[in-house]
Order: sequence, then structure tokens, then C-alpha cells
Amino acid sequence: MTVAGQRRGDLFAGLFAAMGGPCEILLEGCDEASALRLVELAAAETRRIEHKLSRYRDDGAVHAINAAGGAPVRVDDETARLLDLAASCHALSGGRFDVTSGILRRAWAFDGGDRLPSRGRVKALLPLVGWEKVAWRHPEITLPAGMEIDLGGLGKEYAADRAAELLAAAAPAAALVNLGGDLRATAPRSDGAAWRVGVEDPGREDHAERILEMKTGGLATSGDARRFLMRDGVRYGHLLNPRTGWPVRGAPRAVTVAAPTCTEAGVLATVAMLHGRDAEAFLAGQGVASWCRR
Repeated sequence: MTVAGQRRGDLFAGLFAAMGGPCEILLEGCDEASALRLVELAAAETRRIEHKLSRYRDDGAVHAINAAGGAPVRVDDETARLLDLAASCHALSGGRFDVTSGILRRAWAFDGGDRLPSRGRVKALLPLVGWEKVAWRHPEITLPAGMEIDLGGLGKEYAADRAAELLAAAAPAAALVNLGGDLRATAPRSDGAAWRVGVEDPGREDHAERILEMKTGGLATSGDARRFLMRDGVRYGHLLNPRTGWPVRGAPRAVTVAAPTCTEAGVLATVAMLHGRDAEAFLAGQGVASWCRR
């Protein structure tokens, strides 16, 4: 496993790659050897979850469910908790957050290009979408043959929380876990100060639109800055309406949410985006700090 590290003033920054991008662990009050050990711990947990939830590996929990051909699959406790969360997200969102909708990627490629799928191709996939078609009774799940689940919309935020929990249990040092922009802070800085984090401007890559402060808890952003396509001057974001198979209309460019955990923040940010023009109205009733950029 490859991790790197460097001093940044009184902090140690540990770096590794996982979840499809760069990851960073900031640690306070650690010598280099201890800090690297903690970063290795966080990296191992992040990669474990990545492997478990990957739909591309043939040795993970998600693959076992998707490859069952309509037969019931008994899952472990961790996977069961994530499936419970998926069911809760489906209910919270009025069906907009649907972990079976990943199969629509067969029609869509949000690579910044201009290729729109035909309506017929999208329509042909819709019978394979719908959490309500799944039989989930802890600890057993049955997918109709041909359907798939994709827990990628929960995985990175869940991994950030798990890594932070392991760090907090392993050492007293305050830590900030950053998995590609999804964050979880274990504790305030030693002097009681907050961690300062930048929120990227959706219109200018690698440019912080604003600086936020967080002492503990999670911060997550959902948006279309990197996953979209453009056709005839119209921008199509990657978040799809599972009922139509087409991108949600009127969604903000990005939504950032602060919540007690990164998982909660990520769910609320994504569900807000899926509400399209009603994103702000949805967030107003959730009791969390949030920022929408249109």
C-alpha cells in the first residue's frame, strides 16, 4: 500500500489514492512515524470499503448481489446497514435516490462530451430500475434477474466516517479526513480552533469559492462540475431521475451540506440535487447548514 506524507506547519498531511481520486488525512500533534501509521490505517479501511462495494470486482458484496441472477443473497452486517440506509434514502427522497438506477450508465456517459443516448435506449433500461422491486429483509436481499445495485453514492462518505472513527479510536490526535472533497473531522484543533476547508467553485476547477470552518462532523458536496455532457448549449448533469432515466431538471450546479457525519451530509446533498428546482426548499426542512450554487 502506498501512502506519502509531508509536514505542513504543525500538521502532518498523509496522502494516498482511493475511491477514484486523491485522498488526504491531516493530523495534529503526531511525529512522522506515528502519523504514517495512522494514515496507513485510514487508507487500508478506505480501500477495504472501496473493494467491498465495487461493482467491478468479482470478490465484493455488491458483485455477489448483482451476479445472483434473481436468487436471494445473505449479506454481512455492514452491507446490511448500507442497504438499510439505501432504503431510508429512497423513502426520504420520495424515490429519487435509488441505488438500482446505476444500470442507466449503460446509456449515459458523462465525460464532458456531447453524446446523448436515444430515448429508446433509455426507456429500454427503465424496467430494470426501481428499489420497490427489490426484496430486502435483513439480512437477505433478492434482486430480480437483470437488475443491479450500485452503492457508490454512499461509499465514499461512509468510508470517510469509518476512517475517522478508526483514527479517533487509535490516537488522541485531532484529524481531518478528506476523500476527494468529502470530509469528516474527528475533533477541533488542540487550541479549540476549527478546521478551515475550501469549497470548490463549480464553475472554476481547483478554485475555492468559499472557506468554511468545521470543528467536528462531516461535510459533503454533490454537483456536476466533473460529470456532465453538453449538447446544443444545454448542460446535462450526471444525476438521473430514476423514473425517466434522464438528468434531473433545474438542479443547482452544486450543493454542500454540513452534518454530524459525512454520510448524512452526502445523502442530503445528493437528495437535494435530485429535487432539482426544489433543492433549497428540501434543505430548508432538514435542520442542517447548507449552501447551493446555481
